[in-house]
Amino acid sequence: MKKANKADDEQDEAGRTAEELQAEEGGQAKLGRRDYEKELRRLQAELCYLQDWVKETGKRIIVVFEGRDAAGKGGTIRAITERVSPRIFRLVALPAPSDREKSQMYVQRYLAHFPAAGEIVIFDRSWYNRAGVEHVMGFCTKEQYKRFLQNCPAFEKYVVDGGITLVKYWLEVGNKEQKRRFEARIDDPLRQWKLSPMDLPSREKWYEYSLARDAMLDATDTAWAPWHIVRSDDKKRARLNVISHFLGLIPYERIKRPEVKLPNRSKKHAYDDIVTMETRSWIPEKY
Repeated sequence: MKKANKADDEQDEAGRTAEELQAEEGGQAKLGRRDYEKELRRLQAELCYLQDWVKETGKRIIVVFEGRDAAGKGGTIRAITERVSPRIFRLVALPAPSDREKSQMYVQRYLAHFPAAGEIVIFDRSWYNRAGVEHVMGFCTKEQYKRFLQNCPAFEKYVVDGGITLVKYWLEVGNKEQKRRFEARIDDPLRQWKLSPMDLPSREKWYEYSLARDAMLDATDTAWAPWHIVRSDDKKRARLNVISHFLGLIPYERIKRPEVKLPNRSKKHAYDDIVTMETRSWIPEKY
């Protein structure tokens, strides 16, 4: 039986990862796992320093991740958040709007998740749903779509002028790589949960999504809230590039932490607290 690989290292039928396929086609050389993990750890340490600075200064930051389906948004967000506090780095991935939310002002359900002082909010998909899936799949009217593109820059200027740092990333995956990732999701039970009802139609409507992307970027790539485009055919490189770029955008400083000394266990109220647990319902130790 072939040994299972981590989800990050999706492979084709010949067992080649995206990075290896890219190298075969004359692209960048494969980034080895050891080199990737070493650099990721260094960058994640910097994210921890950023976290301390945001908490200390009370800064408010929003990071928006958009892109085609299977572009690698989820893996990039996990790379950012896996070593930091979820109380500082808050992830927001909203489901489809309810009937009540549909009757509200469009951005209202997103505003409820905006950061307070000392928070970084990451939107895995955002108000830009209206410029993408809602427009392409017919979930909004042409007038609603047009009004969104007209009003979005002014809305984001209001956000930025209010003291929030707004960072927007678009992850761009190529045709061949998206196809490969979708096929991997279909065949692998560990990845089938990633397939949403919108994934297969998005594959069929490739060019409709391209046109929607271009119109969105033309209308909302502003001086106060620019789009940052990320090549994401190579997942590992994309993750490192995003984190490095994000860190470079924020003028954070290392906050000196007080020296920590682990105290000795107090003998006060001492008793045999092990024997009292012996008759409790422990789970079977199969491993």
